[in-house]
Amino acid sequence: MEESRKEIILEEMMVEYGNDLVRLAFNYVKDKETAKDVVQNSFIKCYKNLDNFRNESSVKTWLYRITINESKDYLRSWHYRKVQAKSFVQEAAKSILPSTEDKVIKESENQQIRQLIFSLPKSYRTVIFLYYYKSLKMDEIVEITGLNISTVKTRLRRGKQKLKIMMKEAGIYEE
Repeated sequence: MEESRKEIILEEMMVEYGNDLVRLAFNYVKDKETAKDVVQNSFIKCYKNLDNFRNESSVKTWLYRITINESKDYLRSWHYRKVQAKSFVQEAAKSILPSTEDKVIKESENQQIRQLIFSLPKSYRTVIFLYYYKSLKMDEIVEITGLNISTVKTRLRRGKQKLKIMMKEAGIYEE
C-alpha cells in the first residue's frame, strides 16, 4: 500500500477512534498523559502494520487489541515500575515522616492546648490530664484521686466543655 494512502487511513482512524482509545488506555495506566502516549504508540504500530492487516476482525477491534497490548507493555516497563516504586517510597516517607511544617504546626497546637488545660480550674485539670495524657481509665482515676466515680465523670464532662469553649476562642477548635 502506498504511503499517502496509509496516511489517509491512519488519519481517519485517529479521528474516529482516538478518544475511545485514550479512555481505554486510561483504564489501564490511570494517567491521562500516559494514556495519550500509549495511544500514540498504538497508532504508530498500526501505521507500520497496516499492510499486514488481514480484515479478519474490524479495524476497531484491531486498534483496541493494539492499545491494550501497548498499555500492558507500559505497565510491565522498567520506567513504570521505577516511577511506581519511587512514588510508593515518597508516599510512605510522607506518612511516616510528616513535614517539618506539619510538625511545627502540630507542636504549636499541642502547646496551646496544654496551656489551656493548665488554665482550667484544678479539679477539671487533674481529671482531664489523667484521662487524656496519662490514658488512665475511670476506675484508676477514682483510685488515684479518691473521688466518687460520678464526680470524676462530671468533672471530665464539664472540663471538656470548658476546654472546648476555650479552644474555640483561641481559634484551635472548629466545628
